[in-house]
Amino acid sequence: MTRGKRVPVGLLGGSFNPAHGGHRAISLFAHAALGLNEVWWLVSPGNPLKPRAGMASLNARVASGKAAARRAPIRVTAIEREMHTRYTLDTLRRLTRRYPHRRFIWLMGEDNLAQFHQWKGWRDIARTTAIAVIARPGYSRAAVGSPAMAWLRRFVRPASQSKSWTTWRLPALVLLRFRPDPRSATLLRQKAPLWHRSFADVAPIDGVTGRRIPQE
Repeated sequence: MTRGKRVPVGLLGGSFNPAHGGHRAISLFAHAALGLNEVWWLVSPGNPLKPRAGMASLNARVASGKAAARRAPIRVTAIEREMHTRYTLDTLRRLTRRYPHRRFIWLMGEDNLAQFHQWKGWRDIARTTAIAVIARPGYSRAAVGSPAMAWLRRFVRPASQSKSWTTWRLPALVLLRFRPDPRSATLLRQKAPLWHRSFADVAPIDGVTGRRIPQE
């Protein structure tokens, strides 16, 4: 690594219940569009906006992520469990302090942008890191018309400049058009509600910390 130059890393947070090819496709697209060194999948111990019912164990969700991310520049991590953070803002602040030689950009789908105003300290999130929003089928209208977008609109940068995101003054948001991917964790759970059983006895290695994630 060049002295003084920070490594560009994309952060994709979520439940990953389970992780799937859609997560991989979005991550690889962002990796190329933003000139990232790698993407970290932040597997949440517990998403405050999602119900606990139907949520597989953390070790199973991380294991499914490692399977979906195989042979890709993606690290699957449950570092939020170690840092005891539940909210994105707290996670970003701690990651920034913990990894000063990395420059992070938050990756989210349009479905998340539509409800971004419900996130704790969402304006502070935008002031902490650049944000890349990736198109999701059926969510464009809700995302563009969302309360958060009403505030963020003035900070939108052209997609043609997406690889220059590390030089942008914050807040900064870029909207990336991506070939729609219909896959979702909800549909996968409907088709295979017991998917987690194949990972129940696995204690995967965290892709960032290198620590083993115990079975629950």
